[in-house]
Amino acid sequence: MLSHIKTGRTFKEGMIFHSDRGIQYACKQTVNLLQYYRVEQSMSGKGNCWDNAVAESFFKSFKTELIYGTKLKTREQTRLDIFEYIESWYNHKRRFSALGNLTIDEYWEQYNIKKQLIKNVA
Repeated sequence: MLSHIKTGRTFKEGMIFHSDRGIQYACKQTVNLLQYYRVEQSMSGKGNCWDNAVAESFFKSFKTELIYGTKLKTREQTRLDIFEYIESWYNHKRRFSALGNLTIDEYWEQYNIKKQLIKNVA
């Protein structure tokens, strides 16, 4: 489960774990693990999808683009597929309508250029 994911990142006290209200995130095993690492769990309120819209949007994309239609594999292959999806595709190549159809990298690049221009004018 979460304790076995190898991303090079460590759990830190006070982190927030955003998720949808799926049973895999609400189950005692996940809740106990998050409490053990002193990570705050964040879910949308029952019947209120706007509470956690960003996380809900991510998990919808994740399930649609990676999970649905994929044959079950070994745990290790699934972990690798998820890591590849998030670290290579979702964070660097996927385009987001909310960002003007830019990738996250393109958005931050434009943001930093604008920030530097404002700093240079001021």
